[in-house]
Amino acid sequence: MIVFPAIDLKGGKVVRLAEGDMARATVYADDPAAQALLFAEAGAEHLHVVDLDGAFAGEARNREAVERVVAAFPGHVQLGGGIRARADVDGWFERGVARLVIGTAALKDPEFVKAAARDWEGGIVVAVDAKGGMVATDGWAETSDMTVVDLARRFEDAGVAALLFTDVGRDGMLKGCNIEATVDLARSVDIPVIASGGVKGIADIRMLALQADQGIEGVICGRAIYDGRLDLATAIALGAGA
Repeated sequence: MIVFPAIDLKGGKVVRLAEGDMARATVYADDPAAQALLFAEAGAEHLHVVDLDGAFAGEARNREAVERVVAAFPGHVQLGGGIRARADVDGWFERGVARLVIGTAALKDPEFVKAAARDWEGGIVVAVDAKGGMVATDGWAETSDMTVVDLARRFEDAGVAALLFTDVGRDGMLKGCNIEATVDLARSVDIPVIASGGVKGIADIRMLALQADQGIEGVICGRAIYDGRLDLATAIALGAGA
């Protein structure tokens, strides 16, 4: 099971939001590339990066910061936030990003996502963000009338690499990962699932690792690492043994 440390970008800085609220941002670092190197030194081979400004704007807003992270990090960078056009997809892969996470467009323009998944094999992750079991879009500012499972099933046999499931109500809140909902989703589809939202410590990693054989590919960790509640190297080692 892969442990993805997270770098969320707002105004070029590393931040964490509470429940996806841009007004509730805590700044943790001014240099995203330096933060990426710290994660690499702890043993991370995978990194999850989100252009938060881009998620709300619908286009890249932290391009320079992302490019510096990709150049600095020796492993695989997974990027999300505002990716809603084919030019964005092609451009980021050409710049060295390993995988792209697409959320809003997965709901509003599924054929675009399916075409990208066909052309960039193993490169597209569909974000399935949940508010009360319904799909949240546009930087989590809007809630749709589609269930999480219905959206996920739309992409079965489409060639997407994974589903990124986030319980928005837990994100950045250190409430603990919604393991039950994550595992339920993984059992409902034939696509690997990445858990996200609310990880508060090593117990979450351990519980998810025990469910890895149910289709859990990995877990994204943010605030717990930055606040010192989760040792990244320990989490990576535990995930590797799953």
